[in-house]
Amino acid sequence: MKVLILGGGVIGTTSAYFLAKQGHDVTVIERQAGVALETSHANAGQISYAYSSPWAAPDIPLKALKWLLSKHSPLVINPKMNAETLKFAYRMLKNCNHKSYHTNKSRMLRISNYAKDCLSEIERDTDIQYEQRKKGFLQILRTDKQVVGTQKDIAVLEQFGTKYKVLDVDGCLAAEPGLKHVKHNISGGLQFEGDATGNCFKFTNELQKKCLELGVSFEFNVTVDLLKLDNGKVTAVKTNKGDLSADKFVVALGSYSAQLLRPVGIDIPVYPVKGYSITVPVLNDEDAPQSTVMDETYKVAITRLGNNIRAAGTAELTGYNLSLREKSRATVRHSVQSLFPHAADMSDDQFWTGLRPMTPDGTPVIGKTPISNLFLNTGHGTLGWTMSAGSGKLIADIVSGNETAISLDGLEMSRYPYANKAI
Repeated sequence: MKVLILGGGVIGTTSAYFLAKQGHDVTVIERQAGVALETSHANAGQISYAYSSPWAAPDIPLKALKWLLSKHSPLVINPKMNAETLKFAYRMLKNCNHKSYHTNKSRMLRISNYAKDCLSEIERDTDIQYEQRKKGFLQILRTDKQVVGTQKDIAVLEQFGTKYKVLDVDGCLAAEPGLKHVKHNISGGLQFEGDATGNCFKFTNELQKKCLELGVSFEFNVTVDLLKLDNGKVTAVKTNKGDLSADKFVVALGSYSAQLLRPVGIDIPVYPVKGYSITVPVLNDEDAPQSTVMDETYKVAITRLGNNIRAAGTAELTGYNLSLREKSRATVRHSVQSLFPHAADMSDDQFWTGLRPMTPDGTPVIGKTPISNLFLNTGHGTLGWTMSAGSGKLIADIVSGNETAISLDGLEMSRYPYANKAI
């Protein structure tokens, strides 16, 4: 069976790998000159299985108001909000309650835990190397108030059977010795030992090589214009290089998925939430992070990737704008310098931005559509790297008509009653 995958990020590439392993004739089309050159390119680098949680939490509305008044705010909202931004914000607020949070987190953990097994499968089968480290994930709490506040988080972790450790200051230093210079600014932390780190860009490029060995074709510099339909099926994809046909089609275009789907009557609520990162060279290994540290105060993830440190943060609601905002750069730099002051050469920071494909409930959209040969693998938000292997294998089984290893309940677009307007 011929399968055409739209999008060559980490989601599209993992989808291609598992579909090819199942014997399909797979082609990936990508508008950039190579794989992982957009949102997958310079993300935070953490693989956060245990930390998989929806942004729409019961306490977020109050926190958001406080953040907007902060100098180094993790949330930025363009005051000239368009209708799509307002709609996304409204739908997200509707999920900021305990019942929705519980439902959404359970769905996210289901796919994340499955992804952990699937990534291990890829590693066993390919011996792929991507600057991976399996030293856990440390959430740093700067204040006693944050330590007390984590009791609510711990209750949720225990409810879902998530393994964690509550650390005092010395425990944080034992996990990340580079924090020793700022010991007086730390009150404690939560550690998730099962989480990991890795270079998503390097992983995707190395996996592409394995895909090529399996017979997958990659067509670059191909822009998708629209889906052509006839009798309730996609017959071809119109591109700048002509029409491309296949038996089945997988949309893995991240934040741009919704734009392509609306003209064929599929209105999934995937919105581009802009994030930023800096990448700086390590000066001293002992003073640098060894895995991922989440700065809870500024919502910045600081990750060790080989001889570099990647720090990423900020959630900006500003549509598809890809301009670089210097205030966000300052926030990310401040977080790094205040926790690891002697770790990196901050004069040599590579500043980057990308659009996270967010859904208002935090859960990705994976599975069938009302159009019989069209499938979705999108909407992973900040967890595309974390969920990629599981999402790739899951969509491969769905496209192939195989029984899936995990339940699809709450993962498909059918959970949104307003999404199906297919013509």
